[in-house]
Amino acid sequence: MHTYRIARAAQLLGVSDDTVRRWVDQGLLPTTDAVPAEIPGDALAARAVELADEASASNESLSSARNRFVGIVTRVQIDGVMAQVDLQSGPHRVVSLMSAEAARDLHLEVGSLATASVKATQVVVDVPKA
Repeated sequence: MHTYRIARAAQLLGVSDDTVRRWVDQGLLPTTDAVPAEIPGDALAARAVELADEASASNESLSSARNRFVGIVTRVQIDGVMAQVDLQSGPHRVVSLMSAEAARDLHLEVGSLATASVKATQVVVDVPKA
């Protein structure tokens, strides 16, 4: 069974260490008897799914895309007919290339709240070396 220390669990969930500790205190995340405390990987995965479900339940639109990243726009670069929009969603930086017209129509600017929807036919999964 994989286990994660609180700091790593927080990083994986995109929250602070203190938030993870509060969830442990509230019984939302179990810990092992190890010192320092560790969170079982299956419990961490279940919590990640709960957080994603909560985020999608608050979404005001329906979409076939399942990979949605809610975040804040950190950069909008418009050059001619194209625009590059950077979005920071927790620890994830998502970059979108779109038409300059679309960026203007969406009124995208640094600080805007936005959701990046990713729909791909290939997803590469890496795991750390054992």
